[in-house]
Amino acid sequence: MDVKKDREKILLEDLTLLESYLRDLFFFLPIPVCLVSSIGIILEVNLAFEEISGYKIEEAIGKPIEALFIKEEIKEILKETFEKGFVKEREINFFTKDKRKILVSVSTKLRKSEEGEIIGYFISFFDLSNIKKIESELQNKLEELNKAKETEMILRIREMAKAKDVERKVEELEKARKALMNILEDIEEAKKKAEEEKNKTLAIVENFVDGLLIFDKDRRLVSMNPQAEIFLKLKKEEIIGKSIEDLKEIPEFKKIFEIVGLEIEPCFREELKMEENLILEVTSLPILLEKEKIGNLIILHDITREKYIDQLKTEFVSLAAHQLRTPLSGIKWSLKMILDEDLGPVPEGLKDFLKKALLSNERLIHLVNDLLDVTRIEEGKFLYKLEEKDVVKIVENVFNSYLDLAKEKNIEFKLEKLKDDFPLIKVDEEKIKLVIQNLIENALIYTLPKGKVTVTIDLQNGNFFFKIQDTGIGIPKEVQDRIFTKFFRASNAAKIDTEGSGLGLFVTKNIVESHGGKIWFESEEGKGTTFYFTIPVKKEEK
Repeated sequence: MDVKKDREKILLEDLTLLESYLRDLFFFLPIPVCLVSSIGIILEVNLAFEEISGYKIEEAIGKPIEALFIKEEIKEILKETFEKGFVKEREINFFTKDKRKILVSVSTKLRKSEEGEIIGYFISFFDLSNIKKIESELQNKLEELNKAKETEMILRIREMAKAKDVERKVEELEKARKALMNILEDIEEAKKKAEEEKNKTLAIVENFVDGLLIFDKDRRLVSMNPQAEIFLKLKKEEIIGKSIEDLKEIPEFKKIFEIVGLEIEPCFREELKMEENLILEVTSLPILLEKEKIGNLIILHDITREKYIDQLKTEFVSLAAHQLRTPLSGIKWSLKMILDEDLGPVPEGLKDFLKKALLSNERLIHLVNDLLDVTRIEEGKFLYKLEEKDVVKIVENVFNSYLDLAKEKNIEFKLEKLKDDFPLIKVDEEKIKLVIQNLIENALIYTLPKGKVTVTIDLQNGNFFFKIQDTGIGIPKEVQDRIFTKFFRASNAAKIDTEGSGLGLFVTKNIVESHGGKIWFESEEGKGTTFYFTIPVKKEEK
């Protein structure tokens, strides 16, 4: 998504600069130029036109082109323009604002859209009055010379001078005409490219699968795409141009502003339930141009289907786990009765197989319990029994239950209490015990023989503080942001313990947060990991 947004920004910047350049180039051309619609209405003129015609730019725009020329003459030129596509250097009379008639040389060129439809034409002209004046003066002088019966040589010289001067003027006019035509062609080509890029950008915005809301720097809604109209059930014609103060009164926008605020603060993928069958993710971004904020973009992404699928998965896992729990418990007790020889003596060779079957059954029951915990977490029904408990005693009991495993693995295993007196804390004892079990068990499993695991408990800033530090395999840096997600296991952990489910830390995090606490860790691959969690100590009001 970031790539699309960057591309849209670059295209908009380039388009703005190109349009500004073309407008300046047209405006300051030294030759009078008009941009005329297909029905003969002047749409734009430049400064040179203003100087020669006497019309201000705003006076000229909207006038019919025929008002500036003798109607029959301009009609003939325009007819040829529409037939051939252009006319070059046609002499015609031009009328200024004060009704003064000027002889000019006119050139025209058709303008067409991408589909080949005629959308207007350019018309430029060159003032011939000075040239005609020179010709007239020369003619008068020649007549005077004829009257004075000057010699034929003098007349010839005069004629040659006249021809040379006229030829020079014609060359200048030709150069100017060619320059103008090149400029007009460049303008047309650049404008065509700018329109193409603009159309591409608009097509992307209009067909974007997410809803887009664009606000200007004054926090007025300036654009929205069709998908946003569908999500909000509003027509853009009804709300474009409205300020946030007006929009916040609309229920659909009110929900959005509850997330991004009236100042449109940046946010990323915040969940918003618009209605029963529409859940959106809201992302808000500033729009920057040369490091200056020029507006805001709000993106609305539909996650209704994903949420529905997640709900179905949760319901399926819950149903499957409940259905498995009863037969697994029956298998467990049947195996225990056989091993306890309640049904008669069991050969020693068979006992080993039964013990392995019982162990596998226990692992399966543990996995089913983890899956049920996950579904309860997702349904918000995880904490059942909150009571004031001695958390230190809970920690000590769990710690003592792992002494044999630590001794078996030849790991130095210690418990440190940094305070002598800990208050009672309101917790779900079974769930807190599960948190401590998961953290201690992980530390012992992933610490190699002759390593060290230290559990520390303390009171810090009104919180019960738990810390467990090991010298184990550590967590690779590239996967640390996924460590609390469902079913995730780092590759180095999977090599040591192949039977883990990847649910322990997900459950642990949710238990701690359900108690209003926080959990985090520090780790370096190959050097060990330290997990921390805190639970607030709520004092009774007197």
